This record gives sequence, C-alpha cells and structure tokens, in this order.
Amino acid sequence: MLSSEEAARRLGVKLPTIYAYVSRGLLASYRAPDGRRSLFDVDDVEALARRSRPGERIESRLATVTTAVTEIRPGEGPSYRGIPATRLAIGETLEAVSDLLWESEPGPWVPAAVGVVPVSGFDDRLRWAVVMSGAVDALRSDVRPVAVARAGRTIIATMVAAFPAAGPKSDEATTSIPERLASRLASRPSPVLTDAVRAALVLVADHELASSTVAVRIAASTRSDVYDAVLSGLGTMNGPLHGGASRQAHLLLLDAQRRGSAVALDDALRWQRAAPGFGQFLYEAGDPRWVALLPFVERLAPPDRLEVLRSLVDLAAARGLPKPNVDLALAGLTFVSGMEPEAGGVLFKVARVAGWIAHYLEELTERPLRYRARAIYVTSR
Repeated sequence: MLSSEEAARRLGVKLPTIYAYVSRGLLASYRAPDGRRSLFDVDDVEALARRSRPGERIESRLATVTTAVTEIRPGEGPSYRGIPATRLAIGETLEAVSDLLWESEPGPWVPAAVGVVPVSGFDDRLRWAVVMSGAVDALRSDVRPVAVARAGRTIIATMVAAFPAAGPKSDEATTSIPERLASRLASRPSPVLTDAVRAALVLVADHELASSTVAVRIAASTRSDVYDAVLSGLGTMNGPLHGGASRQAHLLLLDAQRRGSAVALDDALRWQRAAPGFGQFLYEAGDPRWVALLPFVERLAPPDRLEVLRSLVDLAAARGLPKPNVDLALAGLTFVSGMEPEAGGVLFKVARVAGWIAHYLEELTERPLRYRARAIYVTSR
C-alpha cells in the first residue's frame, strides 16, 4: 500500500489531485490501521499511471519497489519498521537499530582481520574495508539472512577500524560503534561527543529509496553478494550531492568562522548556486533529522563555534533560504567537535550500510533482474 504522498509522487501530481481522483472514482482509498491516513493499492496507482494523458501513454515503472523497511513522512522524517528515527535517536544505538532494520538477533561487532590499511583517504579507507572484509569471508556468497546480518556487522566494524585512533584507543571488544568512531574521528572524545555520534548514526541509518539505496537494490537483484552490493552503494554515495554534502556544509561553517556568515554564505550562493546543508525536497517544512540532532550538537559545542552555526542558520532564515537539513546537522557536529570536514561523510556512510543491508535482504525476496530502464533512442545528427 502507498501513502497519499507516495501515490502523488508516483503519478506526478499534487495531493489535492489525488483526492480529486478518489472523489471521481478513478482511485480507491483505504483507511490505514491508525485511522488517520488514507492508503492506496500499488496496482491501482500503477494502472492509473499507465492511462493516457493528452493522447500520450505513460510508461509504468518496470520495477515497483514496495518496502517494509523505511517510510518517510514529511513532518516526521524516516520511520524504521514503523518507529520514527527521531524517537530512536533519543537513546538507541546503531547496533540495536541495525537489528531492527535487519530483523535479526544481536551478534558480535568484530572487525575482519585484514592487516594494516594501505591507503589514507577517508573514502578509500571505507572502500578498502569493504573489499577486504569480503576477501577474507570464505562464504561470502551465503545470502541467508543470518549470514548477511553477520557480514553487515563485520563490514561496519571493519570500516570503523580502518581509521587510526585520533584520541585514546578504545577496547573494541567492549565498546560500541559510536565509541569507536568518536575515538577515531575526534582528538578529544567524551561521553557527550559519543552520545552525539550515536544519535547521528541512528538518524541517517536509512532514508527509504535514496540513490545509493537503489544502487544496492539493483546489485541485490542481480544476486551480487552483500559486499559487492555495499560497494555499489558507496560508489553512488561518494558524489558531492549525496554523501559528500556534509563536507561542503562543514567547509561553509569554517569559512563563516573566518570571514563571517554573510560573506561565506554569499560566496557559496555565488559559486555553488546553493547553500550547502540547506534544503531537502522531501521536507519543505524542514528536515526533522536536523531538529533531532541539533540539541546534541548544542550540548557539545563551545560557545564561539555554536554562535557561528546559529548565525549562519539565522541569516539563511532571514533571507528566506531553504531550511537546514541533516547534512548541516552532521557538519555542525563535526565542526564544533574539531573533526575533519570529511568526518560527517564517514558517519553518514558507516550508518547507511545498516539501511543498505536491510534493503539488500528485502530485495532478495523479489524476482531477480527486475530493474530494466527503457531507453528512447535519438539520433545525434
């Protein structure tokens, strides 16, 4: 079943048009179990999408993706298996949220024994960790849910272990993933910082069918193993418009600290034609994940750095720019804690592996090779 917003997005219309379709008998609506929302049958929506508009036939998607992993509601953000991520971020760990997403029992989060990391770049370390985790897995083609969950824990733990400790090294046998990450990305880890990292990881663990998640599902549909599927996601996420967005927002904050918010924001608008960390098309009223993570950032921030963040947000609001999104929240976290600009992307990518694996498992229950786009050939002459 699809929500009103999802049906409208599929049909390319606004919400009032959906209600008009219902009143005219073109589309049947069903009451959701909570009694507050209307739901629509996927096949009904697809049938309506295939009908003619001004004499032109609308092609249906060749793969209809229905999912029980994550639902996005404009005012609430993502919900994992029916539980809002903003609620989970209050106290749950990435490990617990991963088990929720994967519908798995808890297990050990132990990195693979892969030796010394031969690369230094942030993204290179993450990719190397996934490649080597798969290389030492003797049964990497085992796609039973229990085996995929085990591989997921190994991948995430190895990605974290691929970074040298910036502060005191933590005991990986007894510490959580947020504790390990905090000790590697910040020179002065603290319980407050660890808690902020924990909340950030939970908030970005999944976001429905983002571009990188679709890439993972396509890999799963060809029955690639989970390591190759995660690499597909990383390759897609490494673009500056997806997983690299928090780095750009962090650089904006550094520039605002040096030259003032007005100069920094004006330069960003001049050269990038957008303000990094502001705007999310799914959340016109504001990204709930920004709202949820901001208190953790505020508790962590030194007064001078918090003032930089606030002045930038206030200026953007005063000039009617889009509202802050989760990329600015990640950038705020890494900026106020003295991490490198790339650290936000590390948090994002490590956490999103949890969501990717949930979608990978779900895609394995669908028929294989179901993604096939249709091309319209045009001559170059």
